[in-house]
Amino acid sequence: MNDHTTPPIPAPAPALRPVRGMARLAVISLALAGALWAVRAVWEIRLAVTGEPASGPPDQGEGVHRPLTSLENSYHLVSAVGGAAVLICAIVFLLWLDNVRDNARALSGHKPRYSGFWLYAGWLIPIANLWIPRSIIADAHQDSAPGQRLPVSLNVWWGLWLIGLFSGVGLMYGDDTDQLIARAYTDPWMLFVSDAAVIGAAAAGILVVRALTAVQERHLHGTVPYGDSPVHPA
Repeated sequence: MNDHTTPPIPAPAPALRPVRGMARLAVISLALAGALWAVRAVWEIRLAVTGEPASGPPDQGEGVHRPLTSLENSYHLVSAVGGAAVLICAIVFLLWLDNVRDNARALSGHKPRYSGFWLYAGWLIPIANLWIPRSIIADAHQDSAPGQRLPVSLNVWWGLWLIGLFSGVGLMYGDDTDQLIARAYTDPWMLFVSDAAVIGAAAAGILVVRALTAVQERHLHGTVPYGDSPVHPA
């Protein structure tokens, strides 16, 4: 009789999608979007300091628009470039999130709480966009690192995002550029608060990307078994 028992064959590690490259692009796009939004904030300060021309705001009502000053023209350009950077950042961020979400599902074997539809629509549908995007990222982190605390940066990022989102002049504002110029002349403080929130959200978003990517990179390279070795929240 053989007293030796054959050790169980370990289960193969789940196939994970590479995340480092997309994470780097997400970090770069967040940094670029935050920097360009800061430039926009500087232009709004310049508008506020310069003061409204005697001819009044650019949009004079009833479809009448006066000729723009050179500073107002340059603000249009800065705003357009910043808006394009935010759009690119959103696309790259969602591609990164799609990767880490798939990896979290492969690691945990759990079906995501929110379907792929919510990965995109959750940012746009009113009421749902108050919590679903944060929940998707939180679930991906918890499924990738069970038992570990969520990064502090996640709540900081989400709080600043909501301020920028619902301040009326932030990431999804309803005013056109000429109306924002008028606000910079007459009531700039809400613009400045919103700008600070958006810039802060971009910085905190970089920490979120780095924290979740670091968790999955440990599993991707096999340096840490799934569920082991807690990672300190960022």
